[in-house]
Amino acid sequence: MKRRTFFKGAALLAALGIGGGGAAMVHSSSRNRYYSGPVSDHFDGLRFFNPGGSAPRGFGDLLKWQWGGGRAVWPEQVPVAQTRPAAQVSDLTITMVGHATMLIQIAGLNLLTDPVWSDRASPLSFAGPRRVAAPGIAFGDLPRIDAVLISHNHYDHLDLATLADLHRTHAPQIITPLGNDAIVRSALPEARITAADWGDAVPFGALTVHLEPCHHWSARGMGDRSMALWAAFVIEGPTGKVLHIGDTGFDKGRPYRDLPARHGALRAAILPIGAYEPRWFMQDQHQNPAEAVEGFRLCGASYAIGHHWGTFQLTNEPREAPPEALRAALAAQSVDPARFRALAPGEAWAIPAA
Repeated sequence: MKRRTFFKGAALLAALGIGGGGAAMVHSSSRNRYYSGPVSDHFDGLRFFNPGGSAPRGFGDLLKWQWGGGRAVWPEQVPVAQTRPAAQVSDLTITMVGHATMLIQIAGLNLLTDPVWSDRASPLSFAGPRRVAAPGIAFGDLPRIDAVLISHNHYDHLDLATLADLHRTHAPQIITPLGNDAIVRSALPEARITAADWGDAVPFGALTVHLEPCHHWSARGMGDRSMALWAAFVIEGPTGKVLHIGDTGFDKGRPYRDLPARHGALRAAILPIGAYEPRWFMQDQHQNPAEAVEGFRLCGASYAIGHHWGTFQLTNEPREAPPEALRAALAAQSVDPARFRALAPGEAWAIPAA
């Protein structure tokens, strides 16, 4: 019975793409249920892909990982000092809500990235990764939310329940890569959504949101692997430029190395540092802290924030391993630790001038 239960749990993770770390079970499909558009250098007419990069691992590798042991035990709950942010900020302040959910307050506008206030990163209320850290901002304490940036459709990044709450209370503009708009519209047909491709620029008030390549994949269930695009964002405003990457593999530095030529100086970079063990399984899709520091150096940002750690246990490493590994990587690469901080839920950082 224990073996059967474990297998069913692993199969659920695989089939539904829960957590963004597992691999979705591939079923043949002759059409894309989310997006129809011309073939490009990262879309083959049916699925999106990473040019010159690696595809997500298959179901056999997922089972090898799940049966391989080495999974650290996380606490069931950790204390969180929730904060109540200002209504608006004229310069630039970034607050960690949890996992990939960040409140970016820039030039008088309030943006949320990959908002998840749900208890689980899962399509199910009774199974899937459960949060061990409460949101760093209570939902009712949010300032007016002007826009939401959704990087891709894994359940720890695209949470329809939270989006429904945000639509009801704030009606924000939603900006997301191609195909994810169909997922949101299926639940929220009246939501304001802009879907864009890599290289596109979306004007929003005093800001321009640029969509940039990163190395990842997507899935919501069986048969939809990589049918919606994933992307990084560069938020350009009068107080500087902010890079936000929800999820990425390091991919020999390709998500970073061309950014200075395209965007010039970046004031801040918000980079994933968690969900990276075991490396043989995760390295193509989730960078580790040392790679995040190398990416920080390549993109030329003045400051960086580490996210995607400590809220949902998706992979094997202990909860506190990512910030500890980040500190070691900063020292090893001779980067001032004051420039790259792993924020805990509820922590806010008024980013210094570049």
